[in-house]
Amino acid sequence: METEILDSASVVATRYWHKLDDGRVQCDVCPRYCKLHEGQRGLCFVRGNHKGQIVLTTYGRSSGYCVDPIEKKPLNHFLPGTPILSFGTAGCNLACKFCQNWDISKSRELDTLMDQASPETIARAARDLDCRSVAYTYNDPVIFLEYAIDVARACRKLGIKSVAVTAGYMCEEPRREFYQYMDAANVDLKAFTEEFYWKVTGAHLQPVLDTLKYLKHETKVWLELTTLLIPGLNDSEKEIEEMTQWVVENLGPDVPMHFTAFHPDWKMRDIPATPVATLIRSRKIAMKNGVRYAYTGNVHNEEGDSTYCHHCGAKLIGRDWYNMTAWNLDAEGKCKACGTACAGVFEDRPGDWGARRLPVRLANFAA
Repeated sequence: METEILDSASVVATRYWHKLDDGRVQCDVCPRYCKLHEGQRGLCFVRGNHKGQIVLTTYGRSSGYCVDPIEKKPLNHFLPGTPILSFGTAGCNLACKFCQNWDISKSRELDTLMDQASPETIARAARDLDCRSVAYTYNDPVIFLEYAIDVARACRKLGIKSVAVTAGYMCEEPRREFYQYMDAANVDLKAFTEEFYWKVTGAHLQPVLDTLKYLKHETKVWLELTTLLIPGLNDSEKEIEEMTQWVVENLGPDVPMHFTAFHPDWKMRDIPATPVATLIRSRKIAMKNGVRYAYTGNVHNEEGDSTYCHHCGAKLIGRDWYNMTAWNLDAEGKCKACGTACAGVFEDRPGDWGARRLPVRLANFAA
């Protein structure tokens, strides 16, 4: 189904909404179910009621494009070492007080959207820049669903993979459509208590858990998880125990988990940065509970960056930040020491992009 353009190229019709008896229109993309009068926008700011229907107001516009290492998403088991063309728009459907990308996700100024590109232009740029994939990131692709899907379709025609970096906070029907076009996802499991989700993000835990189970059991999307550990809020041993046990019991031992460090930002500038010891402890708890691939992030810790064989303990992929220092997988993605398969999506050899970050203007790739 082609996206219908309305009053301008950046305002397009959407599908997931319905009219209410009181004249308002309800958005059904995420569990916020924003109920809007004419002219109002949802909490995400980019979806609103325009002439009696929910529209997306930022189609084709971006806060910027950049080629990153795929490990920065973070994805450690999906095409390691390869470059990924990354972009986002503006707005977000969560209200995280600790947001690390608040200048983009909390933006209420469309001037944030400095660049623009059609789905076909993005796909061409990824191909010409030798990117194996495109990431929908910086803010949550759930809120620019229609644009992300159209980009993913264009990418698929050129053999380019699609990666969603998301909080996983969406409803069942749009979730089913969205993930038809995604090849990998990193989902932020922000905590493992309803209290944290409600008080700190303005959302709920259960819809995120539902998304995780859906991805693992009803799709072929490669899945990794990230939890930003905030001192005193979601970093207790008890919570990490419960979270990692749930992951192994409900998603299995092969879903990688990334425990990353918080730094003071947005509305949480009074909380100190996460100690490295907290990340290391959480990684050990995860592995004790059966998580085969657990990582530390946002800190320099080569052991916590690297991938090890869960059977013999050999180092499979050595990493120093985003630079690869060792590769001990065979052409079939198995440990060269003992032959045990490493879970993931691998090619015969890894990429060599390293830690480079390359901002790009897509006007140079327009037809």
